[in-house]
Amino acid sequence: MKYRKPGTVDKEVSVIGLGTWQFGGEWGYDFSQYEVDAIVDTAREVGINFVDTAECYGDHLSEKFLGKALHKDRERWFIGTKFGHHFHGAFDRTRDFTGQGLVKQVEDSLNSLQTDYIDLLQFHSGDDAEFRTPGLWEAAAEMVKQGKVRHLGISVKNSGSMEQIHGASAVGAEVIQIVYNRLDRGPETEAFPACLAQNLGVIARVPLASGFLSGKYKPGASFAGGDVRSRHKTEEVDKRLVEAQRILKEEVPEGVDMAVWALAWCLRHPAVTSVIPGCKNPDQLRKNASAAELL
Repeated sequence: MKYRKPGTVDKEVSVIGLGTWQFGGEWGYDFSQYEVDAIVDTAREVGINFVDTAECYGDHLSEKFLGKALHKDRERWFIGTKFGHHFHGAFDRTRDFTGQGLVKQVEDSLNSLQTDYIDLLQFHSGDDAEFRTPGLWEAAAEMVKQGKVRHLGISVKNSGSMEQIHGASAVGAEVIQIVYNRLDRGPETEAFPACLAQNLGVIARVPLASGFLSGKYKPGASFAGGDVRSRHKTEEVDKRLVEAQRILKEEVPEGVDMAVWALAWCLRHPAVTSVIPGCKNPDQLRKNASAAELL
């Protein structure tokens, strides 16, 4: 495993992190604590120390799984979570970006994660008006002052959220999380230069393009109703799968797993600190981790 510091953050994180949206039950499978423990044990084994979760991956469900799995050696981990959404059921959320809401969500996350502090607390895919909510960032700064949060970040909705990226340093944020992968290169134009100019860490989420860069799916593939990908329009899915097949044939070196290549591809951009692919089992996690060997 290789490690990098996200901008001005005082701890090195593994270039391959563990994304945990799948633990919340919206990817067509309900995990058990035993299965999460096995994945986390494998993360320890391969040197991963960065875990990304959120308040609305289930009703703090992903956090609760992780709290039990990480509790015995909490200090070795860099845990990122988020605020701004309340989970009410699969694909059903309400939003709350008030300062009061932030404080409550921090307390709920601390309890769920069984920890005294959150390494990275991230504004979760809000719009620009929500980013400017009066009292929001003052409440976040107070959480940092109290030691309940160590670093602040912004998980932007897309690469067009430039007001938030340009305003990151002014609100005390040190890290930007953004969708970036071989099929979604939008951040390269404006977002990444702005991050580099402010010395912000960058976490690339959806680095496998929701599995489209895994090499497993061919044009015409469909996804079950319990899978978040079933919400994508069929023509958009087919277009992305056709492009993924072209990339596989023309860009991925012979003998290299496409998913491993795709993760390393993200990490070669000088702005990117870490990628956070999800996984369904320990074997997938080991394969993800092997991308560090291509750097």
